[in-house]
Amino acid sequence: MIGRSDKQGRVNALVVEDSPPMRKMIVFALSRIRELSVTEADDGVDALRRIASTKFDIIITDINMPILDGLKLVKRLRADKAYKDVPIIIITTEGAEEDRQRALALGANAYITKPIQAPQVIKLVRETLGLLDGG
Repeated sequence: MIGRSDKQGRVNALVVEDSPPMRKMIVFALSRIRELSVTEADDGVDALRRIASTKFDIIITDINMPILDGLKLVKRLRADKAYKDVPIIIITTEGAEEDRQRALALGANAYITKPIQAPQVIKLVRETLGLLDGG
């Protein structure tokens, strides 16, 4: 179920990544999904600020970030009634199986390790949101 933005046929996505080049790459990949409206946050604290004023339909986050990391962000979101069921995708350099298991146990829906390919991200976001190819 898509949030309040569905009247315009738009889906709100939040990309949380502290590395500007990586964030730009993810945002560029997501820009190919025309139903998606993308907002950027540069760390977990910035993400919480943005979440306070906008309802997002999907969140894509890194794990390794200063102040509030991605795992703590997932935990906070899953404790929030408004974000209990919102899909969360982790994109990270942390490739260890225990990191993956921990993220999924905290409530992440999917886990991708870097380096990432744009088509992989696009496909996963489309599948997660139930969007068909081509809109």
